[in-house]
Amino acid sequence: MLYPLKFTPIIKEKIWGGKRLNTVLNKDLQKTDKVGESWEISAVEGSLSIVENGFLQGNDIQELIEIYMGDLVGDKVYDKFGTEFPLLIKFIDANDYLSVQVHPDDLTALKRHNSYGKTEMWYIVDAEKEAELILGFNKEIDKNEFVNSLKSKTLRDILHYEKVKNGDVYFIPSGRLHGIGAGILLAEIQQTSDVTYRVYDWDRVDSNGKPRDLHIDMAVDVIDYKYHKKYKTEYQQENNKSSKILSCDYFTTNIISINKEIERDYNALDSFVIYMAVDGDTYVEFSENEQPVTLKKGETLLLPAVLKQIFIKPVASASKLLEIYIE
Repeated sequence: MLYPLKFTPIIKEKIWGGKRLNTVLNKDLQKTDKVGESWEISAVEGSLSIVENGFLQGNDIQELIEIYMGDLVGDKVYDKFGTEFPLLIKFIDANDYLSVQVHPDDLTALKRHNSYGKTEMWYIVDAEKEAELILGFNKEIDKNEFVNSLKSKTLRDILHYEKVKNGDVYFIPSGRLHGIGAGILLAEIQQTSDVTYRVYDWDRVDSNGKPRDLHIDMAVDVIDYKYHKKYKTEYQQENNKSSKILSCDYFTTNIISINKEIERDYNALDSFVIYMAVDGDTYVEFSENEQPVTLKKGETLLLPAVLKQIFIKPVASASKLLEIYIE
């Protein structure tokens, strides 16, 4: 019988990384101060997630889909994506500013990289006072003005900066210029793609004194230059229910904030479900004959599509999960 699956986090050191994946989310970082990302569930080539619990321990996510197909991911998801898991799930710790970057859409990524594009969202788990994101532009511009701002080193003057706090959500469609500021720990849900066009990296250099590569020529044709009045996603959170945050063509994300046991009925859903524990620890019960799975803060769980009736309750007084699936 399939059961809720935990995967060994794939830890990525980054020049801008810090310690909070350990201190806040309890990851084992093995004495490094520069960890930027924990890939919780990944089907990216070269970074396939490996099961760490139960009888399927040691199998990678692609092998599981090959064996269990629609039982694992849902029949419609399997029909569309085959053995490729469609989402990449991460926690990101920005101790310094990430590069200003953009992602291509599906059509461009297919032509250029034989890859999917990247639409994503961020849920702010923890943010220092005055921490900010970069999201698009602070006025309407065009390609020429953007290129000129890079040449004249005035890009910072036309970017939109937004202060953030815990629980804030931002949707980043392909084409939107963006960057994560220092002092932010967030959960990222995105399409399975590792295609990023870096346009500005704060004039940083690596340990050899060399700047990181930029991808300006590819970026200028995919950037959305429009001015948007609002970037933050507003949502209503109701205790002991699944409250919708956002839904797009690639994923749906809800938030579940509980202080007692609740039931989640997935009989009408033809998809896997992912839980990301963003606050507190949670018991997840999936069968009367099996012990509940404990999902600790900072852990991620994949519920196979065949599991239709789930009971969740906080280990202590309260807990909070992101609930992710494909509609």
